[in-house]
Amino acid sequence: MNITIINFLFVFCWCSFQIFALPDTILIGGIFEERDEVQELAFRYAVERVNKDRSTLPDSKLSAQIERLPADDSFKASKQVCKLLRSGVAAIFGPQSENTANHVQSICDAMEVPHIETRWDYKLTRDAYSLNLYPYPPSLSSAYRDILMKLKWKNFVILYDSNEGLVRLQNLLKEKTWTVTVRQLPDNSDYRPLLKEIRRSQATHIVLDVAPEKIYDVLDQALQVHLMSDYHNYFITSLDFNQVDLEKFSHSRTNITGVQLVDPQKPAVEQVVEEWMYGEQRYGRLLPAHLKRVTTEAALMYDAVTLFAKALDDLDNSHQVDIDKLYCEGDKTWQHGNSLINFMKWYGSRPYTSNDGRRRSRAYTAVTNFTQMEQIQVFGLTGLIKFDTAGFRSEFQLDILETDPREILKKVGTWTNQGGANYTRTWAELVDALELNLQNRTLIVSTAMTPPYTMLKESSEHLKGNDRYEGFCFDLIHEIALIRGFNYTFREVADGNYGSKDRNTGEWDGIVRELLDHKADLGIVDFTITYEREEAVDFSMPFMNLGISIIYKKPQKKSPSLFSFMSPFSVDVWIYMATAYLGVSVLLFILARMSPDEWDCPYPCIEEPEELENSFTLLNSLWFIIGTFLCQGADIAPKAVSTRIVAGIWWFFTLIMISSYTANLAAFLTVERMDSPIESAEDLAKQTKIKYGCKMGGSTYSFFRDSSIPTYQRMWSVMSSARPTVFTESNDAGVEKVAKADGQYAFLMESSSIEYVVERKCELTQVGGLLDSKSYGIALPPGSPFTGAISSAVLMLKENGMLHKLKNKWWKQRKGGGHCQKEEKKDAASAAELGLENVGGVFVVMVGGIALACVTACCEFAWKARKLATDDGVTFSEELCKELLFIVNCKENSKPVRKKSSSSNTDSSSIYGSTNYGYTDKK
Repeated sequence: MNITIINFLFVFCWCSFQIFALPDTILIGGIFEERDEVQELAFRYAVERVNKDRSTLPDSKLSAQIERLPADDSFKASKQVCKLLRSGVAAIFGPQSENTANHVQSICDAMEVPHIETRWDYKLTRDAYSLNLYPYPPSLSSAYRDILMKLKWKNFVILYDSNEGLVRLQNLLKEKTWTVTVRQLPDNSDYRPLLKEIRRSQATHIVLDVAPEKIYDVLDQALQVHLMSDYHNYFITSLDFNQVDLEKFSHSRTNITGVQLVDPQKPAVEQVVEEWMYGEQRYGRLLPAHLKRVTTEAALMYDAVTLFAKALDDLDNSHQVDIDKLYCEGDKTWQHGNSLINFMKWYGSRPYTSNDGRRRSRAYTAVTNFTQMEQIQVFGLTGLIKFDTAGFRSEFQLDILETDPREILKKVGTWTNQGGANYTRTWAELVDALELNLQNRTLIVSTAMTPPYTMLKESSEHLKGNDRYEGFCFDLIHEIALIRGFNYTFREVADGNYGSKDRNTGEWDGIVRELLDHKADLGIVDFTITYEREEAVDFSMPFMNLGISIIYKKPQKKSPSLFSFMSPFSVDVWIYMATAYLGVSVLLFILARMSPDEWDCPYPCIEEPEELENSFTLLNSLWFIIGTFLCQGADIAPKAVSTRIVAGIWWFFTLIMISSYTANLAAFLTVERMDSPIESAEDLAKQTKIKYGCKMGGSTYSFFRDSSIPTYQRMWSVMSSARPTVFTESNDAGVEKVAKADGQYAFLMESSSIEYVVERKCELTQVGGLLDSKSYGIALPPGSPFTGAISSAVLMLKENGMLHKLKNKWWKQRKGGGHCQKEEKKDAASAAELGLENVGGVFVVMVGGIALACVTACCEFAWKARKLATDDGVTFSEELCKELLFIVNCKENSKPVRKKSSSSNTDSSSIYGSTNYGYTDKK
């Protein structure tokens, strides 16, 4: 009994399950145009793969219902959609054409049947029953912009074939940080005229947005017109970039960058590709080569069928699902269409397993409550299949590919919507690629004849090729070639110019012109790196640093002056010395008259003379002072303490002054004083006698023309308005003009060239310092792939001292170097005049000594007057007045001896006589 009940329940449950289960065969419709053959095969193949995989729809099988129609036949497409709906399809896939797809979409919306697409669609909204697995166009456009930003493109040409390309690249057109030129391919298959025009415009970066089948033809014709070289870069927007045969173009060493949505190296993709290529028997015919490739749209179609199958299986596990036949003429719709399309958009992130082992979705409370679901990460051939809230596939990953000589195509990075463009290659890999690109190459080196940078060899033999040249730049390129492993060929620029831009036409000449036209790979000479040139071409790491300076004829020796012996002292010192001489002489005369010790008997034999005499008359005082000043003796000498103090102080004064004079006079007589009218650029700007100029069109010319410094603006105004012109065709012409102008012309040029000239032309010299700071570099075409390798080689030569050795070789050793001894820089005034502040202390000492002598003389005078007053019995004031009156009477130069009279027979009034107050002048 129990067994019967159990059997009954089992049969009942099985019958109930069969009633609510999906039908054994589920029809899905596919509408394909004649050109959608690859998508049709992918659709069939995906259906077969789903039917073989029993984990999805284990009790049902998919059946592909294919309808074919001509291209852009909307009327027939409408009929075929209605036919498929009458047969009871659960979804419709395709077509790829925009017009027919819109008609199919409108019918599916009305019937509430999911419409699944894999085409590029620029519309910014999605219909309720539409699902497109193709990447969202704005996100795809952002990917292109991010990649070009990472590549640091600034100027490029967009080359497109249809108007859809402009929509695809709208983010590139909106970006304001770069300059974009847009050109459309002609309708015919001959693109050469347009490509030649692009080549003449000197464009080196090209964004190619064309149909996949046109990519090869465009690149092939670009190769024919020489628009594919080391300096050209292509970015191809097609997601089937990896399907194009690029082996032919990899040998041109052109950098071609593209993106792919399908990574062929993934195991799942490799398996699909293998089965795809060997599945001819599945279709009953041999497949042509173009149908054996898994294109992006084919992979999207495969993923679309797989996603549909998983969503339908999940919907069946959650709800009762039945598939009805629908009629376009009726008003009946499919009730599960909305749920099915939402399942594909909001697939659960974690599988939930019920007790019976079947996979079920989590957190479902109702069919319409999809916002509470956790999104699953479903991976297909095109990577993560994920949709945003608006139903767009904005989350996807692109692989960034670049051509590589060894691998044809190499993955170098990835792009994601969140992380942007990220390159995965290391710096070492990039350097290795650049070095490999340079090895065994022959580079054309454009140069101009400028000693010592590049010169023709002096030889009796007929030389050819590189053997004709020598110089600093030639040796520098040779050293770089040894490091990087490339060959080179030197070639003189046709017009002999370095490169200047015409203000009116904007065209360049000289070496820059050849680099822009890609007629040369390198440009080297004394090539100054300027902002204007940097905007036109690329420059390597500087190999020499310098600045603008002045070359001028050496100043002549200054003729000695007739009164040059006066030079050691300034005029003020000479005046003070003369004043000191007169003042000390008069003071010595006065103090000698005041001091009693200076009065003595002129006749030593007389023990008690009647008269005393003073040797320091005014003339004798002048003679004594001048004699000691000139280091000569005199027949008189001071005896009193006060006069000796004056004499000693004067001797000290003369010792210091004569020593200072002698030392400074030696400097004036031995130093060669040069008479130079200019010492700097400011001196040139202030005067009008000496003309000055520079090389026409060179970097120095541009420096003064564009300078905002008032001094240099004034100099430019003078130079540009001078008649005849002060500009020269070359630096050599300017140097010759300086040598012949006899000091009436100065030339402005780079300091390194001046160093070379003054080592060989002894009559010339560098005047002043550097007016600016600049550098010489090796010029390369814009966007050159060799810039980094050349720069690192220059830096290596700088660090190991090779650049210094090369400069010594060509500046100081070869071609007459070292002939002239370089002048040692001296101060503008080698021996300056001594001012009052230098010898003022001597005058202070002299004044102090004079004051001391005066005080001493006064003390001696007062002491003697007091003694005489005591001896004579008179008051001190009377005796002092008597002595002062005698001193003031400068006519008397002798006085009698004062004798004491006896107290018995004489009185005090008769001692000196009654008429002369005790003193008689010697007549």
